[in-house]
Amino acid sequence: MKIIIEEREPDEEDTILIRCKELDESLLKLIYQLKTDKKKIVGTQNGEITMIELNHVYYFEAVDNRVYCYCEKEVYETKLRLYEIEKEYGETDFFRASKSSIINLSKVKSINPIFNGRFEAVLKNKERVIISRQYVADLKQRFGI
Repeated sequence: MKIIIEEREPDEEDTILIRCKELDESLLKLIYQLKTDKKKIVGTQNGEITMIELNHVYYFEAVDNRVYCYCEKEVYETKLRLYEIEKEYGETDFFRASKSSIINLSKVKSINPIFNGRFEAVLKNKERVIISRQYVADLKQRFGI
């Protein structure tokens, strides 16, 4: 692998160009890390505003027209809508699991088939999230199953 670093002009935006024969898993992880490493979302908990790093998020869930961000032990409310999260982070490890949830695949410990064609994701913090059968094909494609 060859790495070339060039200084940009002051009025240019920072750009990363990846030229490869094939986009493999290691490159996808690198891209994910670049996209989410410094990104944070705003969450509120008990009236307190918190900046949450995306790599700490296990999943997002919509309940009663509100979206919640679940981390290892904490839960925050966010003003973002699921479609906004999906649009912004859909090409990373965040995966639409149902109409009401988006999970971080990097936080998944195991995935098990359950009844009616649905799957259940067991997260590293032992929480369980249902993957609707509508999204199972996409999940299988992401994992190469």
